[in-house]
Amino acid sequence: MADLQQFRDNMNKTISVLEEEYATIRAGRANPNILNRITVDYYGTPTPLQQVAGISVPEARLIVIQPWEASLVKDIEKAILASDIGITPNNDGKVIRLNFPDLTEERRKELAKDIKKRGEDAKVSIRNIRREAIDVVKKEEKAGDISEDELRDEENEIQKMTDDFVKKIDQMIDTKSDEVMTV
Repeated sequence: MADLQQFRDNMNKTISVLEEEYATIRAGRANPNILNRITVDYYGTPTPLQQVAGISVPEARLIVIQPWEASLVKDIEKAILASDIGITPNNDGKVIRLNFPDLTEERRKELAKDIKKRGEDAKVSIRNIRREAIDVVKKEEKAGDISEDELRDEENEIQKMTDDFVKKIDQMIDTKSDEVMTV
């Protein structure tokens, strides 16, 4: 019998990646996770923003970035401008403020489409993992390691596991879409 745990783990990784992607999507509120992918040139080394500055959310539509070294303000500002978060930083020489304007209806719809697309990509990934798992058990059956009945049982188990993960992704899509569409 095939060990389906590795395939379950791969499906869980797909869910984790999707969660990380969704965390970076701005849903009208200031969320420090949108800064997760930003790196700053710190003494010649690309360093995650969180490692060179304190990040706080004092208000629902404001993120404040407090660099640990005043000399980093300009570099952090450049990194934010070069990123795709679509917010222009304001700096007073000591801290950087990111003001989040209300999302327009059009922008909300774009974000909802993006959320759905990323969810669909994750489903494709889950189905590819299912195909790999089924290929493995079919090879076992061909080699005589398992019977036809065991093959059918394994395929059913793999399909059930796939359905569970696809349902989880659908829930994630709905939750994030609702978050983006409501104020």
